[in-house]
Amino acid sequence: MSPTTNATTQAAPARGKRPKRTPKPQGQWKIDGKAPLHHVEEVKQEEDVLAVKQRVIDIYSKQGFDSIPADDIAPRFKWLGIYTQRRQDLGGELTGQVSDAELQDKFLMMRVRIDGGLASPERLRVIGEISRDYARSTADFTDRQNIQLHWLRIEDVPAIWEKLEAVGLTSVLGCGDVPRVILGSPVAGVAAEEIIDATPAIEIIQRDLVPNPEFHNLPRKFKSAISGHSRQDVTHEIQDISFIGSVHPEYGPGFECYVGGGLSTNPMIAQSLGAWVPIDEVPEVWAGVARIFRDYGYRRLRNRARLKFLVAEWGIEKFREVLETEYLGHKLIDGPHQPINPGYRDHIGAHPQKDGKFYLGVKPTVGHTTGEQLIAIAAVAERFGISRIRTTAEKELVFLDVERTDLADLGRALDEVGLFSKPSEWRRNIISCTGLEFCKLAHATTKSRAVELVDELEERIGDIDVPVRIALNGCPNSCARTQVADIGFKGQTVTDAEGNRVEGFQVHLGGSMNVNANFGRKVKGHKVIADEVGDYVVRVVSHFKQQRTPDETFQEWIQRAEEEALK
Repeated sequence: MSPTTNATTQAAPARGKRPKRTPKPQGQWKIDGKAPLHHVEEVKQEEDVLAVKQRVIDIYSKQGFDSIPADDIAPRFKWLGIYTQRRQDLGGELTGQVSDAELQDKFLMMRVRIDGGLASPERLRVIGEISRDYARSTADFTDRQNIQLHWLRIEDVPAIWEKLEAVGLTSVLGCGDVPRVILGSPVAGVAAEEIIDATPAIEIIQRDLVPNPEFHNLPRKFKSAISGHSRQDVTHEIQDISFIGSVHPEYGPGFECYVGGGLSTNPMIAQSLGAWVPIDEVPEVWAGVARIFRDYGYRRLRNRARLKFLVAEWGIEKFREVLETEYLGHKLIDGPHQPINPGYRDHIGAHPQKDGKFYLGVKPTVGHTTGEQLIAIAAVAERFGISRIRTTAEKELVFLDVERTDLADLGRALDEVGLFSKPSEWRRNIISCTGLEFCKLAHATTKSRAVELVDELEERIGDIDVPVRIALNGCPNSCARTQVADIGFKGQTVTDAEGNRVEGFQVHLGGSMNVNANFGRKVKGHKVIADEVGDYVVRVVSHFKQQRTPDETFQEWIQRAEEEALK
């Protein structure tokens, strides 16, 4: 045998084994370089993403919707906090079957960014006037403390921005591959139960870091939450980065930091860094984590371009090590793990403040409101001398600095304008996304169905003595937190008994993001026709009431219930 033949034989792979493929680049800037791997990344690198704002003012608002190039409509408009909404004549069966360009209308949704939920009568009145004058009186509180408007024309956007900016608000950076609105405790600085006031950290991040262009081309969205309240009232388990109040035995009140949470089609619960962070270091740690995401986050596939995938692959120990060595330049302080709060995280009802006054939390059903209602709410607040109002991650409104003697009268006045100061458990614990009415990703109508569902449950079941959290989501992306609800409905197109393709839902049962964290139990092969959602909830809750043991929660019952009781 010749040397050449022998060498060839030795180099050949073992029979039955294929040589390992070279892994595809994931678009991690520090590893693969910055060459764009798909069109969205190309668009993001062509120019400053916020340059499109001036084109809206100078060109599109004067020449109309048809003058807007496709790449400005999507993705660039996202950086301005605006999306095209869904055409009203296209049903959910077309979602995913035709392109976004075919689904989109010439009207816009705008997300008004309210970091920390810091509203006021003046701000609500201005948003209400914008809603009334430009948005067909639509307005929705979101579970990220924002307010969303619909039916906007591009011709009116510059005037809307001027009105928002006059009261310190904006839609810019409300969407896009940027740090989204920073969730904060709605009662920061006033609550008697507070561990530490996080407001100074949120203000620094919002003022000094979020506007910095170095954070305007992240792999995808970056969700943040910071709360020093003992109720842990900012859904910290499902954020990219979050800080919750924690008391260090040596250093006192500060924060425990979590990274890598998120829901959508690949839900993951955030993991603690195992560190205690003093308040003056929170912005630095926030920026370090955002830079890790920018430099190491996966950009090749949009559905994997979230921080949670990097944290899952690296592990929390490596993530902390990279944060400390490459981005902070110092070790973080090891800290205690804060016990999970098992109770209510919302702020419904009257609660004492540190200064002897009270705050009052009320509920707009599923966060839905109108321009006229916002104006009326502002007038009620001013009548009672209230200058501070807060939005919340549970779509509530919280009125601060209320005198004890005014609590009952304020509650009645807010009830009269369509809010609920003493909501039933159903009204208190229901949440929905925008749904098929406006969203191009949706398969099912959610918001109007949720409003009707609350009325139906109050009539057919009455109130209930344990929380049963219901979430209606129009698609799998879980904007309404489907997988961590007691009863979560995920929109799908399903086939009814006559063979028609209709709106429907897959059901998640018994999910939780705090106690016994899990993403819900699915009943195998079971779907619910949209028109039968009320019957389904009544049936399952009736089984719960019949079968529960004393002090058993709905989630505990779900874990042990037979499948027949869940159909």
